[in-house]
Amino acid sequence: MKDKICIITGATGGIGLRTAEGLAAQGAQLALVARDPEKAARVGESLRRLGASSVEIFQADLSRQDDIRRVSAELLERLPRIDVLINNAGAFYNKRVETADGIEMTFALNHLAPFLMTNLLLEQLIENKARIVTVASMAHGNAQLDFDDLELKNEFGGWKSYARSKLGNIMFTNELARRLDGTGATANSLHPGFVRSNFGSNNGILLRIGMWLAMRFAISEVKGAATSIYLASSPEVAEFNGRYFDKCRPRYSSRISQVEESWVKLWDQSEKMVGLAKA
Repeated sequence: MKDKICIITGATGGIGLRTAEGLAAQGAQLALVARDPEKAARVGESLRRLGASSVEIFQADLSRQDDIRRVSAELLERLPRIDVLINNAGAFYNKRVETADGIEMTFALNHLAPFLMTNLLLEQLIENKARIVTVASMAHGNAQLDFDDLELKNEFGGWKSYARSKLGNIMFTNELARRLDGTGATANSLHPGFVRSNFGSNNGILLRIGMWLAMRFAISEVKGAATSIYLASSPEVAEFNGRYFDKCRPRYSSRISQVEESWVKLWDQSEKMVGLAKA
């Protein structure tokens, strides 16, 4: 990965940070998209010490579409090329919250943010035959999308919303891979494992206690980042496109995630929700 330029969202903590550390140790040039620039600057210093060729910080709140558009323009302006895009940022909200754009937070941050950013960078990604890696989850396994209520306005549940957003990650990746076929650019998704981290700590005390108890059975953040690093850097997967990985191996995602008509339907609705739909 010497001098390869890698964009990573959500790289100031959790598996995003461990992913950045793994790529830094291989000599990559890192572009970190983070909400807190001061925290990102401290992380950047540690990544340089680990061996990163360079580290640039790009501030953005990925729940806001105007911020995604601004930071995407900055990435295109400041980076000479893009070799890898890792859509890692995500969160879990136990209560229904809406973004500044009026969209349910989990769906906006976990699905629409990587959808919009990837599309805004897509021309450059294709030009450089880049790898696009999106962190999904096995939580998608029993999820189903209601295309009449993607934001769960009628029957919201925190886990239900999270699982749907992860299903959205996989379906988005599958449709993106289909569209990238023959370009040399690739798109793959992954399950990082049940990782011991601060994930979900932004919710109420009961959920935090439950997560703390569950974390006793979780894997380390380093192990959780392994598949992201593998998909971003390994020559073994250079030709893989539209696959779902777990523990650095291709796996089958859920039956529902493999319905091509649903990929297109989600793509079309997502375009409308982020203002990319053509008149």
